[in-house]
Amino acid sequence: MIEDPIHIKFQNRQNPQAGFDLIRLEDLLSREYTGHSPQQLHRVEFYIIILVERGRGGHTIDFVDYPYEKGTLITIRKDQIHRFHTVEGVRGTLLLFTDEFLISYLEALEALKSLQLFNELLGVPKIQLDSGELDAVLHLIQRIESEYFTVNDEYSLGIIRSELHILLAKLFRIKSHKNQIVANRKYLRQFIDLQNLVEQQATTYSQVQEYAKVLGVSTRTLNTITRNIINKSAKQFIDDIHTKQIKRLLINTELTVKEIAFESGFDESTNFYKYFKRQTGLTPEQFRSSF
Repeated sequence: MIEDPIHIKFQNRQNPQAGFDLIRLEDLLSREYTGHSPQQLHRVEFYIIILVERGRGGHTIDFVDYPYEKGTLITIRKDQIHRFHTVEGVRGTLLLFTDEFLISYLEALEALKSLQLFNELLGVPKIQLDSGELDAVLHLIQRIESEYFTVNDEYSLGIIRSELHILLAKLFRIKSHKNQIVANRKYLRQFIDLQNLVEQQATTYSQVQEYAKVLGVSTRTLNTITRNIINKSAKQFIDDIHTKQIKRLLINTELTVKEIAFESGFDESTNFYKYFKRQTGLTPEQFRSSF
């Protein structure tokens, strides 16, 4: 029997309608779990900010390990696969929220910038805060925590939403100053539109001209967009996203390799093997066994 992948929906038992939650990192890591645990790779349907306040450890996001220490801040976007590492003596804060909680209340430009902060193709998911930056971020998080747990009245969620928006703007500024995010670049909006489409259709469309037709532009334009933003051809960009989605199926499901080939849009398993080996240097089985 094929098991469903570990796919975590947003769930706030304290306030089911909130679309927001705040959890202590040490509490999350010390809980006992009867089903899946945070140390297993799992896919989330919400956004996460992790701030490490004490200790050292590591976190895995889409098959990349990120070591952390005091002052490390990690951003995880909706639909990414990640896992916590088992460590002791770590303290920190997790902010969890749905896109509806924040983005639906922002104007289009601000929403684009907020989501851009979490986009691993446009910036690194890990930043190291200096002492001044850490103090400023901690101050904002403490205000959110106080509003969430102590005040907790009819105005609290609106205030938390505003404070979270300020926090995201500060983090965007920090990443921009450290040159760790693509900001204010020509074709950025078109790139994000293309990215969204490829992430939705990678198992259906594999050729640049198919995406160009859907978007009503030329293949040359798509290549210009991807070269400008990530210095890759449109085909390389499409293949990167397709390969990442295959990796997620290999790691986060019990599907056979043949079933994954079919789910990934391949009619023949041999073509799937050749494609994955060309993209990663590994067979599907070798990649799966490495986790």
